Amino acid sequence: MNNSTGNFTTPETSTNTTSHSLGLVDYLEICVYSISFLFGLPAHSFVLWLIVTRTASGVASEFFSLNLSVCELGICLNGLVLVLSMWFASLSTFELFLVGFSMAGRPLFQCLICVERYLAVVHPVTFLKYKPLRYRVICCTVVWTITLGSCLLCFFLGSQSRYIYTWLSSVQMILVLSVQLFCLVAVLRALKQSGPGEKTREKEEENHMKRRAFHIILITTMTTVIMYVPNTMTGFIEILTRDSTPTVWFTGSTCFVLAGFVQPFLHLHRAGKLSCFCSS
Repeated sequence: MNNSTGNFTTPETSTNTTSHSLGLVDYLEICVYSISFLFGLPAHSFVLWLIVTRTASGVASEFFSLNLSVCELGICLNGLVLVLSMWFASLSTFELFLVGFSMAGRPLFQCLICVERYLAVVHPVTFLKYKPLRYRVICCTVVWTITLGSCLLCFFLGSQSRYIYTWLSSVQMILVLSVQLFCLVAVLRALKQSGPGEKTREKEEENHMKRRAFHIILITTMTTVIMYVPNTMTGFIEILTRDSTPTVWFTGSTCFVLAGFVQPFLHLHRAGKLSCFCSS
């Protein structure tokens, strides 16, 4: 393998892998994506189990997180298939299909979660208006349609159209980051504009909920930056120079994999399942 196949911006096949010896970067990729599968699969499965076993209202309030976890399972499977495709070139086509989960699914579902928190803090009336489950189902249906389209695009275009992937994913990531940063700034302004007067118990609880929402949006935004900015910058460099550096792509892929563990960690922490490791 001469180039990294694990980044979401350059889904390329490794049809000649079996005829070439693996280099250092390839072995490092095997370690990273093995970690993604071995630890990500049980973590996201546990999150799914916690959400599904709650009451109906619990499933409704965590519906975006549930869909994100399903998408993350597809990304974990992509890591396994990518590692296996280094020895079995026939799996490369399936690996291209799974790239769509990380190219479109993860950033869009994270964006939905961020916008939902923004509405809950800044526009609570609008949030209550669109709180019923049917609106969340509509949003998730649209995202899944885009994700499936992304998977099919990666599958049919193949590795020869790597620059199309680079352009699409880079532009999409800029848009997603812009939306999340806007939500973050808006929530911060809402927290600073807390009304004067006596701080009753109800108001303290309300401020606590707002701070909690802000922290979730902040962590999600920082995670998204760490997750995609290295790949996005390298993607634009590759478009301009027509050159790809495997080491740089590996750095972006590592950030992508490690940042993916933040979402299940936050959910398990809120559910009180990590009390042995950190305070609730």
